Amino acid sequence: MTRATYRFREFRLVPDAEPDAEPVSFTMQCAVCGRTAAPHTSRSVPRSWATRHLRRNPEHFTFREIVTRPYRFVPGAWL
Repeated sequence: MTRATYRFREFRLVPDAEPDAEPVSFTMQCAVCGRTAAPHTSRSVPRSWATRHLRRNPEHFTFREIVTRPYRFVPGAWL
C-alpha cells in the first residue's frame, strides 16, 4: 500500500496585470431591448454607441456598462 502526504496552499485572486493578460474591455447594453455594443478597450467607444442607440430609439433611456476584467490566482503560503 502506498502512503501519500498532502499539503494545502493558499491562493489569492487578483486582477491579471501580466504582460500576456487579456485586456480589460468595456461594452454597453440597452436595458430596454438588450442590444449591446461591441466590446472595446476604451470606455468612450461603447458610450458613443449608447448615444447613437438613444438617437435611433428615443424611448430607450436606460443602459448598463459591462466590464470584463481578467483575473488570476496567485499562489501563497503552504499550510
